Amino acid sequence: MKLSDVKKLHQKKYRTQFGYYLVEGEHLVLELLNVAQQNSQQIGDITLYVTADYASWLEQHGRTSFQQMRVETVSSQQMQQLSDTKSPQGIIARVPLPPAIISTEPGEKNSSGESQCKNLRKYIYLYEVQDPGNLGTILRTLAWFGNFTLLLSPNSVDPYNSKVVRSSMGAIFHVDLELNVPLENLGERFERFAFLDMNGEKITSKTFSDYQCYLFGNEARGVPKEALSQLNATAYTIKGSGKIDSLNLASAVNICTYELCR
Repeated sequence: MKLSDVKKLHQKKYRTQFGYYLVEGEHLVLELLNVAQQNSQQIGDITLYVTADYASWLEQHGRTSFQQMRVETVSSQQMQQLSDTKSPQGIIARVPLPPAIISTEPGEKNSSGESQCKNLRKYIYLYEVQDPGNLGTILRTLAWFGNFTLLLSPNSVDPYNSKVVRSSMGAIFHVDLELNVPLENLGERFERFAFLDMNGEKITSKTFSDYQCYLFGNEARGVPKEALSQLNATAYTIKGSGKIDSLNLASAVNICTYELCR
């Protein structure tokens, strides 16, 4: 792939077209390799772009994994063009998207999602989440606790957006994801739903852990009320001091997942 095409992978339409996304920085690249090795995945299709300064870094780590992938040395100027950060570290991996990510479009079901995720205990559904930082933080939380599958609605921020990948700190490699899952289709998969509302029952209630799927809405608009009514979802609340009227989305998900695992 030409460097000019690699640069385009910062845009979702080209990630879908070419079937790759970018992983930037030492920590993320090493975590990517660890996950690939643990899962016995083929990593030969990963291409590593590095500046000359990273030649010794590759030798220092001495991993056979690096020998299995294509390594291309680029100039500092070229690295600056490939990166979307002001001060690039000098190492970027071009990674294949999971097959289900490429093929799934709004309105279609992820054919592999059920078999991959059937043994997981809980599902977190995010409706039209927009902030990359929020999504990255949520991924870190779900990876920390484990036993969660993340479902994203159509019109949500792409989890393979470089800002999301970076803010997830590698957690994106550890969380089962299903994309473009319509809110109106959830009733075909789950029987019981919970969501957050100021007037709901406390999440510390024993019944909070009884649900299969937990719904969280868009940062500004929440989950549509008509959909909640159709799904017969039960309202819960995170009790606070009452001095402000809402929590940040990522904070709300973090508190709820902690409570579910407590």
